[in-house]
Amino acid sequence: MASVDEWNGRTACVLQAALRLSNDAFAAHLGVAPRTVATWHQKPDLIPRSDMQQLLDTALDRASEAAQARFARLLGDYDGHSSTVAGEPQALRIAIAVVVKDTEVLIVCRRGDDGGGISWQFPAGMIKPGVRPDTVAVRETLAETGVHCAVVRHLGNRVHPVTNVLCEYVLCEYLSGEAENKDVVENVSVTWIDKENLIRFIPADRIFPPVLEALEVPSE
Repeated sequence: MASVDEWNGRTACVLQAALRLSNDAFAAHLGVAPRTVATWHQKPDLIPRSDMQQLLDTALDRASEAAQARFARLLGDYDGHSSTVAGEPQALRIAIAVVVKDTEVLIVCRRGDDGGGISWQFPAGMIKPGVRPDTVAVRETLAETGVHCAVVRHLGNRVHPVTNVLCEYVLCEYLSGEAENKDVVENVSVTWIDKENLIRFIPADRIFPPVLEALEVPSE
């Protein structure tokens, strides 16, 4: 299991991502105020006080094996996490690939810690410091689904309403490859669905509005 000698805002947010908890849920899990978690997102180099360090240690120790494995992998992605750009610390960011093939869009079903599918999502991956979101979107789509795609354009970014992680959305076009579950640790299934059926899998209020516009999918 990966261990943390000293937690900071960034590694705390990596643990939150590994546990797949929203800001409020992560705060309740730790027994701290939601504003504390929000501060970790805003100040990734902040060092929590000693009692917070112990709470984070306990949360990691008590996490499921699957969550601990995710934490180790995500932490590995942020090896050298003190890197800065123009002197500013980099917060946790995720690239989300919206891959289109004719009238279909590619989605994956994330695996829960209990082995069951918890939600359908677009392919996504953590953005390492210095790496472009476009690169991550294309690479993670291939790694998760076996589908080769090319970037069409960037759709914008937002703080996700559930995870409170900064997400960069990238519209991509299908090039080649059969869609299959290449990451059985993270995902239960991979499939193409007709764009008109998207909100049957992912609630419209959780989809970034520019994504709906790009796919020409009504929000209701």
